[in-house]
Amino acid sequence: MTSTPALRLEEVTARNVEAATDIRVRPEQEDAVAPVMKSLAEAYVHPGVAWPRLIVDGDRPVGFLMAFFDIDWNEDGTLFRSGLWRLNIAAAEQGRGYGRFAVESVAAELRRRGAKEMYVTWQPGPNGPENFYLGLGFRPNGETSGGQTVGVLELS
Repeated sequence: MTSTPALRLEEVTARNVEAATDIRVRPEQEDAVAPVMKSLAEAYVHPGVAWPRLIVDGDRPVGFLMAFFDIDWNEDGTLFRSGLWRLNIAAAEQGRGYGRFAVESVAAELRRRGAKEMYVTWQPGPNGPENFYLGLGFRPNGETSGGQTVGVLELS
């Protein structure tokens, strides 16, 4: 991964939305993560909960993430969680540390907001990101959501 100070998250705006929607994962990963366009549509209908960001290295868009804050996890108002909703690293940019940067950035934002845990879900299977998330310290908590494994990371 590049270690330049130019690595950053940018709010998705009219100026960079096309760059965000141009982010494509590897073809074999397309079943494991929704496209950026779907994420932006979900962000639109979940204002204040969804936090979409473009991952930029210098002037190069390299990925997209969407975090969620205090989402009503079980839809009855008794369990609220925050975490990483979506992570799309461009096919040509994978393996350079951008995914780690994205997860660490969301964890930092969650800590800033007072969260003690960070949640993520992943599609099980050979092309899914399970090993990536396990390598960052997420642990399955025994739940599933929409057929995906739920993982949690303690934020201490």
